[in-house]
Amino acid sequence: MIPAWMKDLEPLCLCRHDFQKTGLTWGLFLSPESLLSTVQSLYHEEFFLEDISTLDAREGFVIVYHLSAYQGPERVALHVILPHHEPQIPSISTVYSGALWHERETTDFFGIRFAGHPDPKPLLLPEGMTDHPLQRKEKDRAPFRDLLDTGEILKREPDLLFFEKNEEPVVKGKPETH
Repeated sequence: MIPAWMKDLEPLCLCRHDFQKTGLTWGLFLSPESLLSTVQSLYHEEFFLEDISTLDAREGFVIVYHLSAYQGPERVALHVILPHHEPQIPSISTVYSGALWHERETTDFFGIRFAGHPDPKPLLLPEGMTDHPLQRKEKDRAPFRDLLDTGEILKREPDLLFFEKNEEPVVKGKPETH
């Protein structure tokens, strides 16, 4: 059963997880445009931000936000997939101030920009450094479907092909290479 707090959310993909196996109850894949409203909804449902992490996959960067409920055993992962050529996402620091350092660290190590971040200067790396040490070389990037356990997919937008085993994933907005 899908919880009531999820009814107004608009994920691109909704996955139910086995908490005993993954430590998650739900996984939601979101567009960058729906991230902030989803985070605000979870905040009002008394979820707290645990961390922000990033994967550098073949299809793009996958930003993962882990949130847990203060009341109850719910733990959610929000996934937002960004193209390598345009790694920008809204900052959630206006909702969760604890995101400030996580976002700066992500910028340092992966080069992802957080629009609206009040203090985007480097957190750990020297000012002016242009290399991002956790970015992978293109040849070393694994497909998204090999990096994450999606759990049971309950709902998925038809053009979200990152999970297909028999098809090469399609990345919207990715420049063609010949």
